Amino acid sequence: MTEYLAVEGGTIAYDVTGDGPLIVLAHGMGDSRASYRAMAPALVAAGYRVAAVDLRGCGESSVQWPEWSRTAIAGDLLAVIRHLGGPAVLVGHSISGGAATIAAAVEPSLISAVVELGPFTRKQSLGLDALRVKRVRQGMLRLAGAGLFGSVRLWKAYLDVAYPTKPADWDERIGRIDATMREPGRMKAMQGMGRAAPADAGEHLGNVHRPVLVVMGSLDPDWADPHAEGSAIIDALPAGTGRLAMVEGGGHYLHDQAPDQVVPLVLDFLREQAARA
Repeated sequence: MTEYLAVEGGTIAYDVTGDGPLIVLAHGMGDSRASYRAMAPALVAAGYRVAAVDLRGCGESSVQWPEWSRTAIAGDLLAVIRHLGGPAVLVGHSISGGAATIAAAVEPSLISAVVELGPFTRKQSLGLDALRVKRVRQGMLRLAGAGLFGSVRLWKAYLDVAYPTKPADWDERIGRIDATMREPGRMKAMQGMGRAAPADAGEHLGNVHRPVLVVMGSLDPDWADPHAEGSAIIDALPAGTGRLAMVEGGGHYLHDQAPDQVVPLVLDFLREQAARA
């Protein structure tokens, strides 16, 4: 059942299932909490209370917002955690990975651990060498076109590259994305997020003092070398704070493409943190 939380500037939609320690799941731009439809039940079965959130402008959340930065998204996620009685493990994909970094840095009392999936957490630079990598060239051209022209067709074309292999319900999944992105204001939200640089998140990496797991897919089209990007994030965190896990053959949407690999990584990480507590 969808619930709604009023925050400054609009309303955030979310749902909660299960009992136990709180995990909050946050998706990437141009998406919705439905991207966690396989991962959330597995976490509930493992004994967690799971809240899946629609970011501002996405899914069932309201569309009119004054800004789309990772800092703003972090504020929304912290409001949800506060409302649900945190602390929480915060799982963030792509833009929400950067937001999770900010949330952990600015309100550590509300964050017990962070999981970042294919995160945009550092300042990016796309050189000519990267564009020589076919998957990067294909992904970036389609992504840039979707943002520039507000094209749902090009956004779906990007997703085709971002999922090297598809979940079993891909046709239903892409159909839902198509329908949602054609709702008034949804594409503008995605374009706004796409223009929001991750520098605000990068500035906070050194201030994160909660355990962090970064998970990257080896075939993520957003980076020529996903392992190097993940390693750079870990290196920018305080020593001993973070660890990197790679999913071979994984694209940008690891939680949807390969939940059978991502869920065990997350649960092992959380068990280790619980044992240390």
